[in-house]
Amino acid sequence: MARTRTRPDPEPRRPRTVLFVLLLAAVALISVDLSGAGSPARTVASTLLGPLESGAHRLLSPFGIDSFATRDALRDENAALEEENARLRGLVASSGVDRTRLAEYDRLARYADAAGLETVTAHVVGLGSAQSFRRTVTLDAGTARGVRKDMTVLGPDGLVGRVVSATRTNAVVLLLVDADSVVGARVGGDHELGMVRGDGSLSGSGRLTLDVLDRQVVPKEGDTIVAWGSRDGVPYIAGVPIGRVEKVVESPRDETAEVTVAPFVDFSALDAVSVVVGARTGS
Repeated sequence: MARTRTRPDPEPRRPRTVLFVLLLAAVALISVDLSGAGSPARTVASTLLGPLESGAHRLLSPFGIDSFATRDALRDENAALEEENARLRGLVASSGVDRTRLAEYDRLARYADAAGLETVTAHVVGLGSAQSFRRTVTLDAGTARGVRKDMTVLGPDGLVGRVVSATRTNAVVLLLVDADSVVGARVGGDHELGMVRGDGSLSGSGRLTLDVLDRQVVPKEGDTIVAWGSRDGVPYIAGVPIGRVEKVVESPRDETAEVTVAPFVDFSALDAVSVVVGARTGS
């Protein structure tokens, strides 16, 4: 009786080889995915590699690995990180503004405290229309916070202007540099009287003109100009810094002097201001 020789079973495929092939297919599919939806390469790849993707998913799932779900999760996480980075960049960019504003608050508070003034801090939220030919700004404080017409408005560096109108939530301020603005002033250590007028310019080159009441008095370059003050402090309180004499041009024939004043306030960069709502009384 002839012996039947049993042929050994073919060597089973190694799981590592299969896993490697499937992972290569997955990488190929991801690369094609970057070419965009609807492209011919993507369509062909989806047809040929789709079964491999399913196979990879079935093979890796028992081990708690879902490569394609992980890819989507990483994409979402990437988007979230980019959004957070954008938010942090915004915070860094605005940190300088915040520091400047805090410094302005501090200077305004120190001045008000030294002068015994009751003030309301506000922010510039609007600029007057150029068509109006008036140099005004709008504040985010109004009658609800005690702001009224004809109140003095101060900046960290000096006089800003006066309130010309107010609603419950906002106030409009006529700036010192407005061409129609006229403010009584005192000049230098002798406190000679004069009138300061604006030139209508908000730029850094904007200047004020000083007319001294006594024509025999000629201010000197570098003299400090402060507000003369109005009766009962309306609309201007006394002693608020206005600017410094920048140039003096004398006219001996007319016995006059043209005095140019550089304002202390940068009207093109107004932010935090204080509205003087009253004076503190001693305890």
